Amino acid sequence: MNALLSVSDKTGIVALARALHAQGIGLLSTGGTAKLLAEEGLPVTEVADMTGFPEMLDGRVKTLHPKVHGGLLARRDVPAHMAALAAHGIDTIDVLVVNLYPFEATVAKAGCTLEEAIENIDIGGPAMVRSAAKNWKDVAVLTDASQYETVIAELAANGAVSTPTKFALSVAAFNRISNYDAAISDYLSAYQLESDTLQAFPAQANGRFVKLQDLRYGENPHQSAAFYRDLHPAPGSLVTAKQLQGKELSYNNIADADAAWECVKSFDVPACVIVKHANPCGVALAEDALGAYTKAFQTDPTSAFGGIIALNVVVDEAAAKAISQQFVEVLMAPAYTEGALAVFQAKANVRVLQITLPAAGGQTAWERGRNVQDIKRVGSGLLIQTADNHDLSLADLKVVSKVQPTEAQLQDLLFAWKVATYVKSNAIVFCKDRMTVGVGAGQMSRLDSARIARIKADHAGLSLAQSVVASDAFFPFRDGLDVVVEAGATAVIHPGGSMRDQEVIDAADEHGVAMVFTGVRHFRH
Repeated sequence: MNALLSVSDKTGIVALARALHAQGIGLLSTGGTAKLLAEEGLPVTEVADMTGFPEMLDGRVKTLHPKVHGGLLARRDVPAHMAALAAHGIDTIDVLVVNLYPFEATVAKAGCTLEEAIENIDIGGPAMVRSAAKNWKDVAVLTDASQYETVIAELAANGAVSTPTKFALSVAAFNRISNYDAAISDYLSAYQLESDTLQAFPAQANGRFVKLQDLRYGENPHQSAAFYRDLHPAPGSLVTAKQLQGKELSYNNIADADAAWECVKSFDVPACVIVKHANPCGVALAEDALGAYTKAFQTDPTSAFGGIIALNVVVDEAAAKAISQQFVEVLMAPAYTEGALAVFQAKANVRVLQITLPAAGGQTAWERGRNVQDIKRVGSGLLIQTADNHDLSLADLKVVSKVQPTEAQLQDLLFAWKVATYVKSNAIVFCKDRMTVGVGAGQMSRLDSARIARIKADHAGLSLAQSVVASDAFFPFRDGLDVVVEAGATAVIHPGGSMRDQEVIDAADEHGVAMVFTGVRHFRH
């Protein structure tokens, strides 16, 4: 038996080579890998010596040879194959260990040139991997250092790699080649030769996702579904969650949980978000988890029943006891005290998820745990856009009314604006003291959203007097403003940009309320 080892990432390769050698498996290798194994005292044969053909073209051609691919592709159970090997003096290669040139890491570096990218496109490696993976019954193909331990253990126990393991390694190998080729396609499809720049959206989009689990059903029981994650998930995203207890997550649980988690992690002070049918029905900030939950629940206790709850701080026993008083589908937080977990043990159906928040100070959207792109399926196609990651600051606001907002109103306006970002359009959000007090979502008319928000507040027994209100898009007519002011709003935030802006500004001045423009719209369909 023989093994061919040729790796860019040398992690664990010496230990694997020792295990192979201990089983009497001959070692073949190339370039730096061969040098490393020889330095470690292992008997290794250079592939060039085995093929009788030297490496050439700066290493571009070294394993593209019949003695390599014949040794990988020959079926041991087909006499004609084995006779052909014998006739041409070809030995079988029974284990292949290859990880590819680091193309993805190379193009991810700032300032990467097209020439550098091209030079890091592996040719011989993928060719060998495909040959070995195709002949998986006879060849174990390893493409990642995380696979070494399993193979070492099986060799030590049985002197061979098991059939199920070889098949799993083959599937992983084809997946790796697929991902590698897709990364090359993404880069080259986005590259503009004339301007030496990369387009934001390549000419061909190659999605790569890994299945986490099959789901019982989809949005409705007659639909089937599964849950996938990005190949490289952002830190602090829902797919990184650890489920501590409760029933299996459903399709709708996951969709709603994502809406709640994306909203709550956008705040850098203790916050609670309650979501029902993909819309926040209660959001609040406070000093701790209990305070934030209590305020968020007050916004709309009716809708909160059977809702999804997310907090961005540790859930302690006091908060857990309060939350456990209502029917909760999913609870998410970065951590829980032992006392809190003990409270929920008595409610076995509550799905409790722990999600580590992304580290503070992230420079990119991905490092801050945000999607870089949003994707929506349409008939036989995709709509792809950059994600809505715009953050608003006080400096971005433009006061357009005669009345100036107070400092407290400005803070509430920014809070309301952030919440409105996560509410389905048309969105109207009333807030007071860093707490939502009325939310109108998903209506065809902005006027109807405003009326619904007022109705929600009335049903919850909350006063909208002295509240502020956020609208995710401009008021096309003054009637929407009239409704929110009549309900009690004293300050309004919206993008502006309507042909009737002056009419709406005049209405604000007529009512004696403060109005600020953001210049940014947050439609969420």
